[in-house]
Amino acid sequence: MSSRPRAAWPLVAVFTAGYLASYLLPTIVGRLSAHLGLSPAQAGLVGSALLLSSASAGFTLAGRVERYGSRTPARAGLVLAVVGYGCAALAGSVPLVVLSVVVGGFGSGAATAVAAAGIAAQRDPHRTSSLGLLTVSATAGALYLTIPHLGGGHRLPFAAIALAALLVWPATARLNGPTATEESTSQITGRLPHRRSGLVLAGGMLVWSMAQNALWGVSSRIGVVQAGLTEVTVGAVFAAALGAGLLGVMGAGVLGARLGRAVPIGLGTVVIAGSIVVSSSARDLGSFATGEILWNTVYPVVLSYLIGLAASLDVRGRWAVLAGSASSVGVACGPLLGSVLSEEAGYPAMGLVLGAATLLVAAPVTAVALHTGGRPLVPGSVRRRGGAPAALLAATTGSLSGAVPKLGSPEQAVTELRVRRRRLVRSAIRTAGPDGGPGQSNAYASTSDR
Repeated sequence: MSSRPRAAWPLVAVFTAGYLASYLLPTIVGRLSAHLGLSPAQAGLVGSALLLSSASAGFTLAGRVERYGSRTPARAGLVLAVVGYGCAALAGSVPLVVLSVVVGGFGSGAATAVAAAGIAAQRDPHRTSSLGLLTVSATAGALYLTIPHLGGGHRLPFAAIALAALLVWPATARLNGPTATEESTSQITGRLPHRRSGLVLAGGMLVWSMAQNALWGVSSRIGVVQAGLTEVTVGAVFAAALGAGLLGVMGAGVLGARLGRAVPIGLGTVVIAGSIVVSSSARDLGSFATGEILWNTVYPVVLSYLIGLAASLDVRGRWAVLAGSASSVGVACGPLLGSVLSEEAGYPAMGLVLGAATLLVAAPVTAVALHTGGRPLVPGSVRRRGGAPAALLAATTGSLSGAVPKLGSPEQAVTELRVRRRRLVRSAIRTAGPDGGPGQSNAYASTSDR
């Protein structure tokens, strides 16, 4: 990736194409069950295969997007998505549908990985991720309003995802090309920073996403079977819920860093756990709509902060891709888990289990947000607490340009001095220090013995 962040809208477009399949999962699973003769558990397993393939693409590309550039893997992912989902829409047999879904899922995962790495390199990753969630929510909401009225069996959702990937293709021309110089390659292969925080966050996002998607994967059946609603009514509820999610994401974008990350993540996860219980125990339109709308309002808000938190751990986007891929594994296991729990214990009991799991994972994820609270939401900037030494370290370890504040920025100006002998260090520091004479700037010295 180039050290100079590019426009955010191509990343948002690719993010939307990659994320759309998981947003349409309830209607995909429901239609596979209704029109291909699959049991709910079997349909959920097909959804899990799609999302596991997507997660495998993320793990494959983690740390490699910068080497290959964004444009090539994004285009490869979009091609696979168009071919895979297009074939799934045309196929009439279960084995062909499953194979096509796996291919399309890998393409979705590749597109999402490219977008995640690019978002991490933006000056404000939280705002960019919020814009991406806003776009994918609006797209999915529009599809939930139209698909129930068009019929088409299992073919229509897959065709819609393939068409979205095709429409996003022109945006890839604005993405970066390969930058695999010797210097950038050495930077890419460096050790992951903040490993403990990153591993805790990735594990937490896996469980968190599993609980969310376990409910999302069976939400359509809860509305139809338990609440006694029609598919058109359930689609309208989903569209309203995703519309509320748009408001939530816009609110998160406006809120930004004012409350930090820990409060939105911790408090939002508690609200999500309660809404899961309400939605899973719904037996009429009012309770079902309340649970789904509340859940979908808060869910993308917390997700945007989690994506921003992962991006802040590594400006090159490796933790953003790895945590996103771990989240995709959880998303992939969600439909199967939800189907099995609902068949064995019923929807209300399933909601209690998922709500408890969501509450349990809130503590470690919030702890990571608190632990990294001193780091800015904008990667590449320097904390005011110890700002100048942090800038000096960034300058002497060959990190990305833009990590050191430029002249005129609020941080302290930094001057790097190189001397050849140890006995000159004291005089160099004395000259560069605040008492070094009139006209001298406050700076720190960097020495190298040769």
